[in-house]
Amino acid sequence: MSRMPDLVVRAAVKAEAEAIAALLRQAFLEFEPLYTPEGFAATTPTAEQIRARWAEGPVWVALDGVRIVGTVAAVPTGRGLHMRSMAVAPSARGRGVGRALLEQVEELARARGFERVFLSTTPFLHDAIRLYQGAGFVRLEEGPHQLGGTPLFSMEKGLRAAGGAKG
Repeated sequence: MSRMPDLVVRAAVKAEAEAIAALLRQAFLEFEPLYTPEGFAATTPTAEQIRARWAEGPVWVALDGVRIVGTVAAVPTGRGLHMRSMAVAPSARGRGVGRALLEQVEELARARGFERVFLSTTPFLHDAIRLYQGAGFVRLEEGPHQLGGTPLFSMEKGLRAAGGAKG
């Protein structure tokens, strides 16, 4: 597949919470049988749950024209910048969307002086794991090791800060 020439990653707005929730469900639906019901519910939050995330940290969307084809969120913690809920529409996979979303998270982390970005993922999301590894993330032994009974493992990427204060 070719890259998306009109791809734009920007901060999401709360009015897009429904579209983000629908994208997360669409992106993970094919994997639902591999999740526990609790794990799948946590992976595909409702629009109301997504709206609450704006108080915790930034949420981004990737757009191909006017269509939302990807999303990611981040939460600053004492450990670094925690990336969560990254998803790419099945029709847009393999076209640079995931990489663009990762770059947005890393840019924010560097700007805020974080030394690492970390995430948790399930062992059956093979394409996502390849993307993370290709971007320099390495697997950690530390947890969490499950999400509502669904197995997880954590990954991190060390960064060189570009300056700025944490927070």
